[in-house]
Amino acid sequence: PANRIFVIQPFADIPFSQVNAICDSLKKINPKTILKTAIPLPSTAFYSPRNRYRADSIINYLNRFASTDTVIIGLTNKDISTTKGKIADWGVMGLGFQPGNACVISTFRLSKAQLSDHFYKLSLHELAHTEGLPHCKNKTCFMRDAEGGNHLDEETGFCQSCKSFLKGKGWLFK
Repeated sequence: PANRIFVIQPFADIPFSQVNAICDSLKKINPKTILKTAIPLPSTAFYSPRNRYRADSIINYLNRFASTDTVIIGLTNKDISTTKGKIADWGVMGLGFQPGNACVISTFRLSKAQLSDHFYKLSLHELAHTEGLPHCKNKTCFMRDAEGGNHLDEETGFCQSCKSFLKGKGWLFK
């Protein structure tokens, strides 16, 4: 459905100031953004061999609270990972199923000097995946594939093609 409600679900480990900043920024893209009370990370998502959380397990947990007219955005400071190809436990900054009703974003691998900017760009990237948007070849687009690195400083916005796709989903752009 066009213009789904963004439901921000912070986990208990992330500072309220970081959550509030993301909430304020996302409301500019989608005024139908709501902030939930912080909850603990699901213990079922903890991957003890690497002392981090499985992003796909967090998304599956969050999906229980989602509906067709919402997308749940989990926010954490903890290290998260997923399976990528033959690598069973690949550390990631965020993960969003494409399309899907939930995504998770972590500040753990983000530049501390550029934290708020990178956190926002990453949030938009993962939310766009939930809308069905794939990675983009444009090196300055927010939908660029991280490919094992952090290129967020090089990303300046959504390219025209990605922006058009998201406008069709009800996203607001200046």
